[in-house]
Amino acid sequence: MTDATARFALPFILPGQAQKELFHNEALVRIDAALHAAVEAGPLDDPPTAPAEGQSWIAGEAASGAWTGKANQLATWGEGGWRFVAPRAGMSVWSNAQGFAIRWDGAAWTDGELACASLAIGGQQVVGERQAALPSPSGGTTIDAEARASILAILAALMSHGLTD
Repeated sequence: MTDATARFALPFILPGQAQKELFHNEALVRIDAALHAAVEAGPLDDPPTAPAEGQSWIAGEAASGAWTGKANQLATWGEGGWRFVAPRAGMSVWSNAQGFAIRWDGAAWTDGELACASLAIGGQQVVGERQAALPSPSGGTTIDAEARASILAILAALMSHGLTD
């Protein structure tokens, strides 16, 4: 038997262990940091100078000071100092600074991106798999400049939203 859980390294209470409450409390602090996680900001390389108990950040790639060697981990300030939770692929945390979720993809934190196969509103799919590029209007025997301008504006709007090439 190992002395910690596989995913978030929460410490187990082992048979015959002295001061079991310390290990139990440490596990609760880490669960509190990781469960429905929210961070003040991040990734940041330098720890904040005056954190409040329970506040969390994401340690940056070049983490320094008390965060040295903890790149990309959730850093939570608590009684006794910093606690760290290594992210797992698919883990999301709410960024209070940005107002949206940040997601760990297994290699880096991505922010403001929504990974999905399609987008449905009210049960109706409104965006699906990206389609091939649309050609610009051309040809035909009758040239209607207003119609072509409208079509070009529609194509430009679709391209600016990333819905087509």
